[in-house]
Amino acid sequence: MRQIIIAIDGHSSCGKSTLARSLAQEFEYKHIDSGAMYRAITHYLLEEGIDVYNEVEVSKSLDDVSLILKNDAALNTILLLNGKSLDQELRSAAVNHNVSQVAKISDVRSKLVAMQRTLGSSSGVVMDGRDIGTVVFPDAQLKLFLTADQAVRTRRRYDELLAKDELGDMTIEAIDSNLRARDEIDSNRAHSPLLVATDAIVINNSNLTREEQHEMIACLARRRGT
Repeated sequence: MRQIIIAIDGHSSCGKSTLARSLAQEFEYKHIDSGAMYRAITHYLLEEGIDVYNEVEVSKSLDDVSLILKNDAALNTILLLNGKSLDQELRSAAVNHNVSQVAKISDVRSKLVAMQRTLGSSSGVVMDGRDIGTVVFPDAQLKLFLTADQAVRTRRRYDELLAKDELGDMTIEAIDSNLRARDEIDSNRAHSPLLVATDAIVINNSNLTREEQHEMIACLARRRGT
């Protein structure tokens, strides 16, 4: 099977990274989680006390940020921020609240898009995010756009936080509001907004299991790779 580039875009809490990881493991592809890269920069800015709404200060700080993506033996992505491995820090409430603001800053997107293109310069790549099929890899052989009903996405995010014991005092109403706000920012930012690529396959996975969705996409990938 010929190796291809699989670009996965879509809304928050639609399982983009989960799908990307499972596809990467099946086809032995490199998985690049672009969202984790934006989260890492957001985490850095918050830790350094930099105002995420001050675009000048954010832009100045980017020279001090080093991001390295590696894959372990199981093809899980490991992200290093200035040499430090990050995991749960990227899913904190503070990062969730601020990441869309950081991601809309032009200099941030320019830096990360350049990195993403370099990381995925060869075929055999699955990358998920919000502008992968439209900006990062417009020539990807398989483009997907994942979405789900708002209530389903909210419940998924709630259950995820609950399972990880990271819910705190956050209500399901607050989670719903956060997802809506992120959609608004992502879809209306001036630089690389969240859009459905003209040749993307749109999948509403509200009523699909992870296994059903994986097999559906794996079949598509096999066809595109022949």
